[in-house]
Amino acid sequence: MRFIRIISNVNLNKFAYIKQQLIAKVAPYLHPSTQKDKLALRQHQSFIYSHSLGGLMALALYPFYFYRSHFPIYIDAAVLLWFLSPLAIVAYVCRTGNLVTAHLISALNLALFIVVGASFTGGLKSFLLPWLVIVPIEAALSGNKKIIVISSLGSLAALLALYIMGHYNWLYTQQITLNPELMVLFGVLTALLYGSAIALTVQNKHEEARHSIIEGETKYRLMADHATDLITVHDELGMVTFVSPAAQTIIGEKAETLLGPGMLQNIHVSDRPIYMTALSNCCNSTHSVNVEFRLKRVEHETETSQFVWVEMRCQSIANPKDPAKKQIISVTRDITPHKTQEIALLEARERAESANVAKTRFLANMSHELRTPLNAIIGFSDVLNMELYGKIQNEKYSDYARLINDAGTHLLSVVNNILDMSKIEVGKFTITPEVFKLEPLLTTCCDMIEPMANENSIHIIQDYQAPQKEIYADSRAVKQMVLNLLSNAIKFSNTDTQITIRTACDENSLFIDVVDEGIGISPEDLPKLCNPFVQADSSYKREHEGVGLGLSVVKGLAELHNGSFKLESRLSMGTTVRVELPLKANIVDGTPEKQNLSETGNQSVIPFRSKAV
Repeated sequence: MRFIRIISNVNLNKFAYIKQQLIAKVAPYLHPSTQKDKLALRQHQSFIYSHSLGGLMALALYPFYFYRSHFPIYIDAAVLLWFLSPLAIVAYVCRTGNLVTAHLISALNLALFIVVGASFTGGLKSFLLPWLVIVPIEAALSGNKKIIVISSLGSLAALLALYIMGHYNWLYTQQITLNPELMVLFGVLTALLYGSAIALTVQNKHEEARHSIIEGETKYRLMADHATDLITVHDELGMVTFVSPAAQTIIGEKAETLLGPGMLQNIHVSDRPIYMTALSNCCNSTHSVNVEFRLKRVEHETETSQFVWVEMRCQSIANPKDPAKKQIISVTRDITPHKTQEIALLEARERAESANVAKTRFLANMSHELRTPLNAIIGFSDVLNMELYGKIQNEKYSDYARLINDAGTHLLSVVNNILDMSKIEVGKFTITPEVFKLEPLLTTCCDMIEPMANENSIHIIQDYQAPQKEIYADSRAVKQMVLNLLSNAIKFSNTDTQITIRTACDENSLFIDVVDEGIGISPEDLPKLCNPFVQADSSYKREHEGVGLGLSVVKGLAELHNGSFKLESRLSMGTTVRVELPLKANIVDGTPEKQNLSETGNQSVIPFRSKAV
């Protein structure tokens, strides 16, 4: 017995090896469409093996048939072609990949072969008659009901044709020399063997399909069971038909509580409309839909419930049970930490914006309130300094009046800068552009700032490389920018040094540079100097006065003209400030745009308001 088992195992191993070799040989000739589906590939291979084997066996038996036959030669040729027909059907399958049609052709070909063969071997008494039962059984291999019905009708038509041929004596009347009972036994036996082979093939196909289904279900079930996101399936009405075990993590209860209308009942009341709208939109569209809503979670430890933020992504597909209907597959993820952070950021942003607006309004209001008394202080101190109503007897009173005037003038400058900066920030700084030459304006600025420079023994050098250039800008704003830059340069320059103000231009822009030989700025302070109320030396012991608004005002005014502001400096090596202003500009909806200056000519002045910086 052990020897027999060894022999059988060896034979089985040889058979498996031969089968693998045959698969490798046949695979290159199969239609490309079969490579995507393992089940289809096996069905094609089975069909090709059986029909190729049947055709080759029939062809091998043909010489014996030809030796025993007494039929004319043309009938022999037809029989030969008929024996080769399975090979032609195999070629059709390999060419087109249409296995269903190939099964229909094979079934009808077998039925026709039986009719012709029975007409020569006794009609309804032929030993080939049991093979008519095989015709619809073989068609069952296609898995198509239509093919099975057509094959059954083909068998019935074959019986009817044999009856008609026998009724009208159209059958071949030559007697068969072989034993009739033996022939019937042969026909029934071969039909039984072939039918058994087909039954085994059908069983094998069903087993492969079952294994494929089980494998697919196991894979997707494993994914659904171990996914951290909640996977649900909904029908067209939004009712839940499937829930993954992740529901236990997200809602704190068993997955069954979300079946049917359970999902909707656990959603926050105010979020239910957007949830149902998302499912409806998904059902009517081929694209995925995303929606965020709040889902109730039960905390068993504290016996309380709270709503958590989740994000659901859903996609509609055809219902396998009813292709005319749709079902929705959704994946829901807990986004509570992300949503909490997002809400906190939005609230912080709103608070910051509100505080910034309140600060700007406060500064604007305070600036207006301070200007009126400051103008009075400066005016009356000027009267005292000029001694319009009589000479002051005590010189100390004169010094006090001068100090009051200087302090008031400085404070008024600070207030004006604050007011300008607040207007720029809220987008209410109005500028009035006009065409003018830049050189006279720069000369006026240098004349105004020269007394301040002389007090510190600082020499101002004017270097104008484009003296005749005209720009279209607000002369008052440009003057303010230049005065701020010059006063800053003087403030941070050492005594007995020089400041250079120069101009340059290209095709589109004019550049104003203010270069000093002062204390310079460290690299870490450069990026923050253009922010309002920021100075490089912010300590309580700083030596230079000011509140840190000069450069921020210059930057804001330059940007209002569609220009730019650039600052370069090295510690103890001086500072270079460059302001770029467009040579040609036009005002459209409050925004300067490029335009040929000759087109502006002496056009009327068009005021426009600034955008928020």
